[in-house]
Amino acid sequence: MSVQGDIPDPRGDQVEVKGDQYLTFQLVGEEYGVDILRVQEIRGWERVTRIPNSESYVQGVVNLRGSIVPIFDMRLRLGLEVEPYSKDTVVIVLMVKQGGQTRSVGVVVDGVSDVINATSQDISGTPEFGGRIATEWISGLATWGEEMIMLLDVDRMFAELPEEGAAEDAVTG
Repeated sequence: MSVQGDIPDPRGDQVEVKGDQYLTFQLVGEEYGVDILRVQEIRGWERVTRIPNSESYVQGVVNLRGSIVPIFDMRLRLGLEVEPYSKDTVVIVLMVKQGGQTRSVGVVVDGVSDVINATSQDISGTPEFGGRIATEWISGLATWGEEMIMLLDVDRMFAELPEEGAAEDAVTG
């Protein structure tokens, strides 16, 4: 989303916003971000229904107002070190595009940080890391103050998921 123009500030002032907005979150002490328009809601961690024979990063599914939503551990999905969940652990429910349709997925993160506005001048291309994280999942690197934030492309990250309904079939048998 590109946002331009004035938005109301809680203090009654108008704040000029230019650029894209990203929800930032923490994983193993590093900052990551996703397009704010993809965020459906943020929920506290809750127990999930496990899916037998699923990938290690698949935590299970939850019933979100009548819809079965798969839940993924972002640390495991990105190949990062595993740490126990804490009181700050949350699930960000995202809308991802898959095969011309939009579906909801939940991602477990260590904590939500902030919402930032980033212009094209704040975002650089993705360098070849040669590391654990697949660079095709990173849409860019945003500079925010002294920090670098990896902006994730959630459509690419979850492109190979089974079609919607497969999780429901696994739960209902």
